[in-house]
Amino acid sequence: MGIRYELAEDIQTEINDIARALFPHVKLDSVVCIRSFGSSSRGTIARCHALGKAMQLALGRKGFYVIEVLNKRFDKLHPQDKTKTLIHELMHIPKTFGGGFIHHDVVHERNVERMYQHYVNLKSKEGFVDSILRGDGIDRAREVSEEVRAADDFIQKPKKKFWFS
Repeated sequence: MGIRYELAEDIQTEINDIARALFPHVKLDSVVCIRSFGSSSRGTIARCHALGKAMQLALGRKGFYVIEVLNKRFDKLHPQDKTKTLIHELMHIPKTFGGGFIHHDVVHERNVERMYQHYVNLKSKEGFVDSILRGDGIDRAREVSEEVRAADDFIQKPKKKFWFS
């Protein structure tokens, strides 16, 4: 029996939430999440697929991405690892949203961890904002504003190599 695919609404919801928080360049109407069953791929948890330039031209369509999670591995992960995996897949989508990919020289464990920590901080601040609206936590408001001021670029770019003849 071959691989079976189905739309993954639960993954779509989380991808949309992560993308809104961390990746504003991602066009949510052009990213679809699917879950696959029966893959014999070894070690793969999830994949990001793109509609290449030739297909875009042929179909008269701009960039389109599919994020696939492999049921037998992804669904067994701890929720934190699921979120990190989805962040990893979203990090492959370039800001141009044109059908290309950002490779693993940028999308690697250290940068995924930074983006995950940033996402966790944003989510905790959302909950914190709700508590402020209820009138709680003025001291925490000062801490959050200091964290926001101290925020830095979370993605480490690869160092450029120069060769001289």
